Amino acid sequence: MLSRDPACVGGLPQGARAVKWDGRTTAGWGELADGADAIVNLAGENLTAGRWTASQKQRIRQSRVDAGQAVVAAVRAAKVKPAVVLQASGIGYYGPHGDEIITETAAAGSDFQASITVDWEASTAPVEALGVRRVVSRSGVALTMNGPALPRMMLPFRFFVGGPIGSGRQWFPWIHIADKVAAMRFLMAQPQASGAFNLTAPSTLTNAEFSKVLAKVMGRPSWLPVPAVAMRLIFGEMAAVLLEGQRAMPGRLQEMGFVFRYPDAESALRNLIV
Repeated sequence: MLSRDPACVGGLPQGARAVKWDGRTTAGWGELADGADAIVNLAGENLTAGRWTASQKQRIRQSRVDAGQAVVAAVRAAKVKPAVVLQASGIGYYGPHGDEIITETAAAGSDFQASITVDWEASTAPVEALGVRRVVSRSGVALTMNGPALPRMMLPFRFFVGGPIGSGRQWFPWIHIADKVAAMRFLMAQPQASGAFNLTAPSTLTNAEFSKVLAKVMGRPSWLPVPAVAMRLIFGEMAAVLLEGQRAMPGRLQEMGFVFRYPDAESALRNLIV
């Protein structure tokens, strides 16, 4: 595992180790690509780390491009090429699509989130010309108590003021963290898997529907919507992450035979919360 601060990395399985990485170059780790079974590139500044100022947008984009280019450099230098590169991406690639069902054949969007996701995916595309299989995992919101999304969503419900965000009609693409990890491992293990895959649960929900399920699992009401105008005042352009969504389906993943452990939101949330 590569980390900017290996000393802070804990809980690694036996035999795994953390190696320092600056997020931009192959310094200190590039030789590990030689003969590797797989490289998984998850690196990138958190989209919701702060308001999308001009400088923050640049950091978000550059962090993804720099990391991807470093992966390509490591693969190019490797005498024995890795078997596969898995490139992280997001459902934001497609941009807003209303109620349209989105499969992997849909075109990229044109908003900021879509544009940086396009660049993120493109950053490792050159490995294909080097003969390396590449998988792109376009993930929905990963539900985990160790990540920022779910605990933030739960907070207002804890104080009995939870509810949908904005109109609540926007689609909320999600996936249980266990299914996300399992899907990534599944795709890396399938020699015929290449290209883009939507990593989202097969049961699609709007934000309002998801809020009701979350409230049910937590034993709280879901009655107080958060006005869209308030979200935009607080978060600026970044509010689009919460106010817009995609009805993305995991078509290619299911066609390949992947079986979800948590296909519906209630079972996923009960596993994580109860």
